[in-house]
Amino acid sequence: MSALLELDGVDTYYGEIHILEHVNLHVDAGELVCLLGGNASGKSTTLKTILGIVRPRRGSVRFDGDDVTGRSTSHRIARGMAIVPENRRLFAPMSVLENLEMGAYLHGGGRKEDFERVYSLFPALYERRAQLAGTLSGGEQQMVAMGRALMMRPKLLLMDEPSMGLAPILVERSFEIIKEVHEAGVAVLVVEQNANVSLSIADRGYVLSTGRVVLEGKAGELLQNDELRKAYLGR
Repeated sequence: MSALLELDGVDTYYGEIHILEHVNLHVDAGELVCLLGGNASGKSTTLKTILGIVRPRRGSVRFDGDDVTGRSTSHRIARGMAIVPENRRLFAPMSVLENLEMGAYLHGGGRKEDFERVYSLFPALYERRAQLAGTLSGGEQQMVAMGRALMMRPKLLLMDEPSMGLAPILVERSFEIIKEVHEAGVAVLVVEQNANVSLSIADRGYVLSTGRVVLEGKAGELLQNDELRKAYLGR
């Protein structure tokens, strides 16, 4: 299986502050990978480096066979990256339908099959397609954010803290949907603090601490790792 996304020896700085230190990470085509870590571990900076919001001082970022290290965020999105951002960041004064259309902007507003795919995953969005996004519940807003990203027909879906602000039952449903999206053939990178639920659906995982990858491996093996269990699972 070929690497769809690959970070090779990435060092990222904010000014003179060294945030990411020689990070190596890859996501293969069709794979579901989670990136775990606590606050100030470097997860957000890794995501920003992948998207091109910040540029590494050393190392490279490759996506779908292309070295995108020096390329813009818009180039990477056009190549097939899509993100469901932390706190969802919807267009609150716009309807559910309009938010989905914004996700499909690169494809001329979306094809019928794109909408059908999203509505099949999230039937509630069809019922609420005329409702203003800002009036939805947190769980419904998460559905809109995921649907908007899927309207972009991504090769790689980036999920930034999908469990944040959701009730436990909604967290479980959100990760079930992430798994369904993955099983439909989309590669997914989930950036999360919730190790238990992330590793339960992932193929592989990485653990960041102070900007370094300190653990990596198959998800099932990481769930049994004593160091990870004590740090993230409270065991």
